[in-house]
Amino acid sequence: MPAWAQESEEQDREAPIRNSSVAKTEILVSARRDDAFTLRENYTGSSTVIADYQLEDRQVRDIAEALRDVPGVAVSGVAGQTQVRLRGSEANHVLVLVDGIEVSDPFAGEFDLGTLQAEPGARVEVLRGPQSALYGPDAIGGVIAYQSASGRDLQGFSARIEGGTQGTANGAARYGANGQGWDAALSATVVSTDGQPNARPIDGGGTRDIGRDSYTVSGKGSVEAASGLTFRAVGRYILTEGRFNNSDNDPASPTFGFIVDSPGTRFENEAVYALVGARYEALDGAWTHDLSAQIADIARDTFGAAGRTNGSEGDRLKASYVTAYGFDTGAVSHTVTFAVDWERERFRNTDPSGFAFTGRRRIENTGLVGEYRLDARRFDVSAALRHDINDRFADETTYRIGAGFDLTDTTRLRAAAASGIKNPGFFELFGFVDGRFIGNEDLRPEKSEGWEVGIDQSLFADRVTVSATYFDSELEGEIFTTFPPPTFVATPGNRDTVSTQKGVEIALAAALGRAFSLNAAYSHIDSEEDGTTEVRRPEDIASAALTWTAPDDAASATLVVRHNGAALDDAFTDPSFVPVRVRLDDYTLVNINARVDLAEGIELFGRVDNLLDERYEQVFSFVSPGRSAVIGLEARF
Repeated sequence: MPAWAQESEEQDREAPIRNSSVAKTEILVSARRDDAFTLRENYTGSSTVIADYQLEDRQVRDIAEALRDVPGVAVSGVAGQTQVRLRGSEANHVLVLVDGIEVSDPFAGEFDLGTLQAEPGARVEVLRGPQSALYGPDAIGGVIAYQSASGRDLQGFSARIEGGTQGTANGAARYGANGQGWDAALSATVVSTDGQPNARPIDGGGTRDIGRDSYTVSGKGSVEAASGLTFRAVGRYILTEGRFNNSDNDPASPTFGFIVDSPGTRFENEAVYALVGARYEALDGAWTHDLSAQIADIARDTFGAAGRTNGSEGDRLKASYVTAYGFDTGAVSHTVTFAVDWERERFRNTDPSGFAFTGRRRIENTGLVGEYRLDARRFDVSAALRHDINDRFADETTYRIGAGFDLTDTTRLRAAAASGIKNPGFFELFGFVDGRFIGNEDLRPEKSEGWEVGIDQSLFADRVTVSATYFDSELEGEIFTTFPPPTFVATPGNRDTVSTQKGVEIALAAALGRAFSLNAAYSHIDSEEDGTTEVRRPEDIASAALTWTAPDDAASATLVVRHNGAALDDAFTDPSFVPVRVRLDDYTLVNINARVDLAEGIELFGRVDNLLDERYEQVFSFVSPGRSAVIGLEARF
């Protein structure tokens, strides 16, 4: 099992060309269900890999920040919730996998990316476009798969510690080891900051710092119990504590509907994830069987000056069996895969008032998956079909087909079509406990169908690659929030009209001589709901990361520039609480960092984020952090 994450011998960490987007040995694991890897050059859809050394070069601490460099991705974050949208979809349309575990909160149906910290040796895969045929509900927009390093990928002990402005104190430690037929790794990370104000400085306000502390402990390992039989286990614990500010709910106040300093308000999110599995290979590895079980247990609480004000508990139990058979007919390889998934999600309000229903609610789902893949020298074909059996909703069938063709040795054409589905979440079905959002148990699942075409072009002996993709999809039954009179209390419903998402994604990766590498991305996305532009989805997003590396990797420096175009958002500044559409200005963030080796295995590093001290809002009235700087040491033995 650990073999999937190993880099090819051709992809040398010390080589002058350190850009994995250029290297043709790059692999994808999340693109298929049989846990075997696929060369990215043979994938028939749109994908991006953020390699371990790219995370290191950009000194990424929050994975959400690295996702800003992926085409088609829009990131918006506030204290206690960071959302990621793929290709104009909703945040709860994106499936997030961490070491193969589905990590979304059953209550909200999405994962807070702000709680996912970068560990040494980790990597990220992003599949864009509907993936429900492989993974079931929650994957309308695509899949984000985070993989920590195993004991075979990164051996020995490593640690880093850093400190800086706003009381920042971060640290990470990791140990990995392996032997004949076994491997193990243990990792711990801490991200802590006093933060900066996130309320607008109106009438003397906007002075309360919004800090947070996030702690992660994770481990993974595998052991070969017998020839062809391997057992594996993964575990992860995340605790995030932080402050937040509320909006002003006094209609007579000049700041009504705006975020204001709210002393005493804070949140605490705690999550436990675990997976155990067994894999057996028969017929010299041609026929594989994989059985796994996983659990996610998430608790979220908010507090005010007088104590706990709200809370929820959600858990997910999931079991999967995947079997695959591969065979060759001449120069053509075939793989046939069958999978069955069973999933149970449960949720319970933990409202301290005693007035809300605090019983446990549950939803069950069983999915049957069939997948076929053909790999030839110049062309590739993939097809997947899934049938979901739901206990609360109507049964659904989703599909995905794709093909890729190497027109020349340097030009590849690809196309794919797929459908997706998203079941309503618990809060949409049953509402909030404070009476401001009434649930709707008659909601039906959202359905998506779309297609894409793309071209990948290599230039200058594979030192430069350019990819361009056009996509077009439609969403039926989109769940939206309505505010019916006379109470104007929010409640969800399904739209009768069609919502559309279409756009262009462009990515460039280049090795500029022996010292510089460049990654750049641009997206233009037109996402409309009933003919109106969707909120928090900039039409234009761009990024570029330029890295300089000294000979023998003795030092390096990286400049990252990220631009978000103007976007729309909803502001609750009307006393009826019916939202008013507002415009969020565009912004550009500039980050710079550098590192230098002090001795063998020890390096000094530093970075400045938001170098130009840009003042901007990702969400209406939530002011995002200004300039910050840190310096630190890292050691590896």
